[in-house]
Amino acid sequence: MHVRQVILFQNPNWSKIPHMKRTTLALLAFLFCLTPAFAQGPQPWAKETLAKSTRHQEWVAVKYGNRTVNCFIVYPEVKTKAPAVLVISEIFGLSDWVETVADKLAANGYIAIAPDLLSGLGPNGKGTPDFSGADLTRAISTLPPDQVTADLNTVSDYVIKVPAANGKLAVTGFCWGGGQSFRFATNRKDLSVAFVFYGSGPADVTPINAPVYGFYAGNDARIDATVPATKDAMKAAGKKYDDVTYDGAGHGFMRAGEDPANTVPANVTAHDQAWVRMLAILKTI
Repeated sequence: MHVRQVILFQNPNWSKIPHMKRTTLALLAFLFCLTPAFAQGPQPWAKETLAKSTRHQEWVAVKYGNRTVNCFIVYPEVKTKAPAVLVISEIFGLSDWVETVADKLAANGYIAIAPDLLSGLGPNGKGTPDFSGADLTRAISTLPPDQVTADLNTVSDYVIKVPAANGKLAVTGFCWGGGQSFRFATNRKDLSVAFVFYGSGPADVTPINAPVYGFYAGNDARIDATVPATKDAMKAAGKKYDDVTYDGAGHGFMRAGEDPANTVPANVTAHDQAWVRMLAILKTI
């Protein structure tokens, strides 16, 4: 791997649920991510997966204004230019597992880029590696929304312009990143598709242009409770929203389904079926 610096500049409904209730549901969903069952530690199994990959992986530093966003990018081994997929992490930051998601997308023919949204914000001036435990989740959850949008837009501007890209852009995100993927769809007019994994929807869906596909866990009432209102809001706004709930799976099943320590078979089933679904949809863009 090597580091390449790229300088770019960013181009200058829950409606049926009362605001207080929407806020409460979102807070409960966030707290659910912090329960011990979803606490993150070392992921040697994910590191091993990355080490075995034959695809070109590298780190790029994408700049805009006074900010630099470090990103993990993986290229597919294909003859033609490929669509790009922006990968947004869980509330645990840019983990080894998130990097494996980018690698697997590349294995299926896509240029995948995963930004570290904590870049430069750590106590040692780094990003996700500078944080651990509650400090990590707190840092992610308190990121300024406008900064997150600017980071994601600038990284997207970069990746759709790399020589190997065909200009098409998709986004996928998990847990906190699932909510950010949905929100990003309200801020990116040229987005081809958004994938939301167990994340809640934005309050205002009217700016969305891209179809949104939801992936939810059957044993995830805190997030699942938000889905009906999101579905109603998307329908009222005339937007495409197609959601699937995987029975028996828990929040975080895309990661848990790969973790050797997982003890819930439904997580593996949900993981496998969700990958098939996402890849099938990506082929249509």
